[in-house]
Amino acid sequence: MARTPSNMLPLGTNAPDFSLMDTVSDQQTTLQDIKGKQGTVIMFICNHCPFVKHVNAGIVQLAKDYQEKGIGFVAISSNDVKNYPDDRPELMKENAKQEGFTFPYLYDETQEIAKAYDAACTPDFYLFDSSLKLIYRGQLDDSRPGNGIPVTGSDMRGAIDSLLDGKAVSSSQKPSIGCNIKWKT
Repeated sequence: MARTPSNMLPLGTNAPDFSLMDTVSDQQTTLQDIKGKQGTVIMFICNHCPFVKHVNAGIVQLAKDYQEKGIGFVAISSNDVKNYPDDRPELMKENAKQEGFTFPYLYDETQEIAKAYDAACTPDFYLFDSSLKLIYRGQLDDSRPGNGIPVTGSDMRGAIDSLLDGKAVSSSQKPSIGCNIKWKT
């Protein structure tokens, strides 16, 4: 398994806008459509990556715990489906249903959105405040496939809780680690 870290987009960056196809609803979905009243979590994931498979249940639980508190969630897959056919949109839809996603799973066919967010790996996590300013980026928690640490979402939960409590999010943030995004050649 490749171990690619997040690029760590600068804090305070405005969320780049997007309009992408949601593979679950087959509807064009924008940043404004998924924006939460209190904040927004944007996740770059894919179907085949073992790091993503390792945290899928954790991100589903995270969304369930915070969507009702005004946090919007969206997952985006930007992988090259020609060379990685397991990440095709029809399989994204199937994966979202199997995993119980309660959020849109968007397909970034041109890879422009991954580039706009400086996404590097799957999974890669971003938390934006109600003004869509970046306040957290990096890992879900310290769990990785095979390291024996349970998936709790503690890093992301801490950041979201600080946001909801009106406190500053710690600037001490660890990059996520995962498979590199499969860029088109």
